[in-house]
Amino acid sequence: MYKIYLGVDIGGTDVKIGLITSDGNLIKSTAFSVDFDHYKTPIIDTVLKSIDIFLENNNLDSNNLIGIGISATGQIDTYSGTVIGSAGHIDNWIYTPIKDIVQNKYAVPVSVANDANCAVIGEYWKGSAVNYSNVIMITIGTGVGGGIICNGKILSGKIGLAGELGHFSIDKSGKKCTCGNFGCYEQYASTTTLVNNVNELLNSLPSYPFNKTEKINGKFIFEQVKLGNSDITYIVNKWIDDISVGLVGLIHIFNPDLVIIGGGVSSQEAYFITPLRNKVFNMIMPSFKRHLKITSANLGNNAGLIGAIYNLIKDNNLGGIYDN
Repeated sequence: MYKIYLGVDIGGTDVKIGLITSDGNLIKSTAFSVDFDHYKTPIIDTVLKSIDIFLENNNLDSNNLIGIGISATGQIDTYSGTVIGSAGHIDNWIYTPIKDIVQNKYAVPVSVANDANCAVIGEYWKGSAVNYSNVIMITIGTGVGGGIICNGKILSGKIGLAGELGHFSIDKSGKKCTCGNFGCYEQYASTTTLVNNVNELLNSLPSYPFNKTEKINGKFIFEQVKLGNSDITYIVNKWIDDISVGLVGLIHIFNPDLVIIGGGVSSQEAYFITPLRNKVFNMIMPSFKRHLKITSANLGNNAGLIGAIYNLIKDNNLGGIYDN
């Protein structure tokens, strides 16, 4: 019988589901919306329905699965596989016992970890962090996540919550965050913030220069930068400045040899990664520049799926990049 791993990457916008081999190769994946009704339908219900659809579309059932590795947004207790925090911006999610629910339905081994931690693990296993021992990864999207590898070990903390890089403050008098604090990195560095800032600009103009039905997202914004839109370029540059400030602090704390930028916007090499790299190198202390590389994620949006399978494979033996 055909046997394979199922990876599930639950974000604030979509859940991505994929078939992955034991050596980390992604065969096929599909994304499904989880915020289609602003989370009135609990995310876990949507995830289960999406898994069923995905399996049916690929002529598979749970008997074909070796196990299910789950990468999930929010603060995840990796021992129980439960969501214990979400920074306040996702309804019907906190206290969801993901592992128990999925394991009970499909009767296969299941592991659950934070999506950003899974992303850096995926990059460490199969992506741009191969052969690096000290790695910081930030994932930029609906919010800002992160994962940290120190001396070849994932920094997990007491119950798997370490690396919550969206929620350290870069401005104590700054914006109120959904987590309750002020000036959190996520409030300045997320794609959501970039989109909101561009929308505010466009709506403040005497004549809106675009069709009102135009979807303002990261793709649209960077297309405008490429076209030379000076107003939007100014907002993007300010956004990159804010991302740089946070990264400089993290680099000075952890002294990595690699910083990885993940999320959809990381594909914008010329208009995002390159200026970000230049700003950071201009700001960090000289000794921290030695051997430091800043790059985009090689695995793109698939890093979380692949890292989740690594977690699943290692779940009963916390060796490798896990620190006991």
